[in-house]
Amino acid sequence: MSYHAVNLTLHLAAVLLLFLALKNLISENAAFWGAMVFAVHPIQSEAVDYVFARGTLLSTVFCLGCLYFWLRDRVAVSIALFGCALLAKEECVTFPLFLLLIAPVRNRLRPFSLMMAMAALAGARAIWATAHTVGSGAGFTAGVTPLNYLSAQGAAIVRYLVLLVVPWGFTVEPSITASPVLRALAWAGIIGLITAAWLLRKRYLFALWFICGLVLLIPSSTIFPAADLSADRRMYLPMVAFSTAIGLITPLLWVQFPVAITIALALASVFRTEAWRTEQNLWREAVHRSPKHVRPLLQLSRTVPASEAADLLIQAKSLEPNNGGISAEIGRMWLNTGQYNFALQEFGRALALQPNNANALNNRGAALMGLKQYNAARQDFERALKLDPCVAAARKNLEALGAATSLPACPATAK
Repeated sequence: MSYHAVNLTLHLAAVLLLFLALKNLISENAAFWGAMVFAVHPIQSEAVDYVFARGTLLSTVFCLGCLYFWLRDRVAVSIALFGCALLAKEECVTFPLFLLLIAPVRNRLRPFSLMMAMAALAGARAIWATAHTVGSGAGFTAGVTPLNYLSAQGAAIVRYLVLLVVPWGFTVEPSITASPVLRALAWAGIIGLITAAWLLRKRYLFALWFICGLVLLIPSSTIFPAADLSADRRMYLPMVAFSTAIGLITPLLWVQFPVAITIALALASVFRTEAWRTEQNLWREAVHRSPKHVRPLLQLSRTVPASEAADLLIQAKSLEPNNGGISAEIGRMWLNTGQYNFALQEFGRALALQPNNANALNNRGAALMGLKQYNAARQDFERALKLDPCVAAARKNLEALGAATSLPACPATAK
């Protein structure tokens, strides 16, 4: 509960900072409704409900603090807060460009240049870190090229914009179209929207804020690859601008209309949060929304009884028969039910597909240990630790065998 309480507190802080900053840029009425949309829109639920997204919340709070003090001519404080935002999550690297669009730099060229330099260093550091971190799921280890990722992001951005207007159909595992024609059409539509918004920006202020939202999406939705082609939490910081655009439209509507919309959005957020309440709820929804994706099937199989898990894993294997992770998951299921011979067969298949996978070696060793083939098990555990000293399970299994090891400790835990 404490983790969620911290996330919620950060979200409320972001809402308050957004309102205080917007009052210096637009009417108080528009600022209020913009902050309200930011507070209750269900597309924000993933960032707040998902403990892993803490960095996104922190980065946004610091960015909004940066904006607040920038507007109050406290430039040094603003730069320091932007530095904190970069340390929390590098996805905010385009925030100085956002400042440039909504608050002209004028006599602040040096502070602006310093912030851009800080952003460039943070971006370079992110590229280096993801390239040197096994399983980071981003950059060079994302499993997708920058060009292919860019191609898919048109459809991802269209999805975000549709969810912004029609907040229904959320999932932790969205399906992004693979059709080159549809991807090209998506980008053509986005370019058309940007062009129209740019031409209308002086007449309709919400058009400028719409462009600002796309600027804040650049780091996560252009050429820097991530394993997940689309993730709702990436909209958290851009929602600063998109929510403001919606807030600027509300004066054109009846007073009752924005109230009704806010209530509807809040109710939708409650339902969305309910999906995040348990792993089983979350992955059942993902299986339903993306039935041809393997990851939801694997994740759901870990949360259900063995009989249902077996059906899910068979379905996953039919989708990707050469995926070693599926064999490993099937083996883990047999291991948990004490059927070590079947587990050994599946772990063997996983190793045939991924011969240098440390976790697969540890799994096979666990099956061998269950079959009382202790020498063979010890060899697998030691080989796993040679490949990756941070496989804690392999080290614990060696200890369970009473086997001493001189292998180096994991760098992350070594003192």
